[in-house]
Amino acid sequence: MATLRSFGAGAAVARAALAWIRRDQHAGVLERTNFHGRTVTLAGGPALAAGATVAAALGAGSGRLAAAAVTAGAVSGAVGFYDDIVGNRPEQKAAKGFAGHLGALREGRVTSGLVKIAGVGAAGLVAGALVGSNRPSRLGRTTDVLLGAGVVAGLANLVNLLDLRPGRAIKAGAILGAPLAVGRRGGIAAGTLGASAALLPDDLGEKIMLGDAGANALGALLGVVLIARSGPGGRLAALTVLGALTAASEKVSFTKVINDTPWLRALDELGRRPPQA
Repeated sequence: MATLRSFGAGAAVARAALAWIRRDQHAGVLERTNFHGRTVTLAGGPALAAGATVAAALGAGSGRLAAAAVTAGAVSGAVGFYDDIVGNRPEQKAAKGFAGHLGALREGRVTSGLVKIAGVGAAGLVAGALVGSNRPSRLGRTTDVLLGAGVVAGLANLVNLLDLRPGRAIKAGAILGAPLAVGRRGGIAAGTLGASAALLPDDLGEKIMLGDAGANALGALLGVVLIARSGPGGRLAALTVLGALTAASEKVSFTKVINDTPWLRALDELGRRPPQA
């Protein structure tokens, strides 16, 4: 029952936030042109971040886990939204990838992408510390916190890397989050999935896009529940997989892999609008 309440709360807050953002007099600055040439709004990002964060905190079951969820969801969403807005400026677009942002920093420029990377990393570190560790030694506890931070930040980044087509990031989040919504501490994942499910029709219909704000918050919150339900071995395994996928993304196009794999392509295109003639 608590899991269902979290799911419903996430859906309700996300829909209300989306409607409120769309009514704002400055909502026009959120409009972007997607890969089909359609005009969509980035309003889906902050709406998902708000709905998922509120519902995850309500379903956390403890004060420390609620604080971890709020930190991960709100901070990742906020710095992602900053990058969505500021990163669209011409002087910001030249820096691509982590190496590009570091190169800009060496030239004395702090890019919006670097602010996002630092913000998500810091949020992951605080969330990892709040989730904590049961190991008796200080070294063991510190290691667990660092592993947890890596998982939260890594999953936020991975979901963001997948957000290149309508509905793709939410579908990936559902696949990752559904097992985490069952059983102990499932309210965090359920609230996150509720907010995502409420926005999926508009995402697939190419009315909204998640942008960095929504994708980062979605991944970070799933990262919180993942580390809350795993020990050192599980965190290390998750971080290893996330690191490998992130490294692979520098060399291989995930979109090409999906398009070249029939069952992945079918899942990716499920529910999506066809391109305009």
